[in-house]
Amino acid sequence: MKKFLLRLLSLFVIVVLAWLWVIINPQPAFAQINTINYSNGSLQNRDFSNTDLAGGTFVAAEMRGANFQGANLKNAILTKGVLLNANLENANLEGALVDRVTMDGANLKNAIFTEATMTRSRFFDADITGADFTDALIDRYQVALMCDRAAGINPVTGVATRDSLGCR
Repeated sequence: MKKFLLRLLSLFVIVVLAWLWVIINPQPAFAQINTINYSNGSLQNRDFSNTDLAGGTFVAAEMRGANFQGANLKNAILTKGVLLNANLENANLEGALVDRVTMDGANLKNAIFTEATMTRSRFFDADITGADFTDALIDRYQVALMCDRAAGINPVTGVATRDSLGCR
């Protein structure tokens, strides 16, 4: 009985300390730090080259022909976006959510997609030369299609596109 009460008291103290930590040291959520929000936007042929868009939101945005060359899209959300024939050459999409995105005909040369979530996305006829997909979550079917044309080494990470996709 004594051990049970001691454990219960310890658990209570831990919960109180955790609650005090949250109250005393409030930090904004990551998504609230960056207020860039282009959700449902019409961004066709828009020039975002060399722009810092880290943590930005582009949910269901129409981005056909948009220029994201050299843009920082680290941890950005591009879910349900349309990036047909878009230019993402040298763009950083590390940790980005690129779920259900159409990138057919896009220029993805030397882009960084490390640790990105890219499920149910399409890359038909996209130029993936030098792109780094290390630890990215991509549908097997898309990986198989991309392995047929994977070539090059990413100049920033030094990783070969074929290796980052796990091509055999």
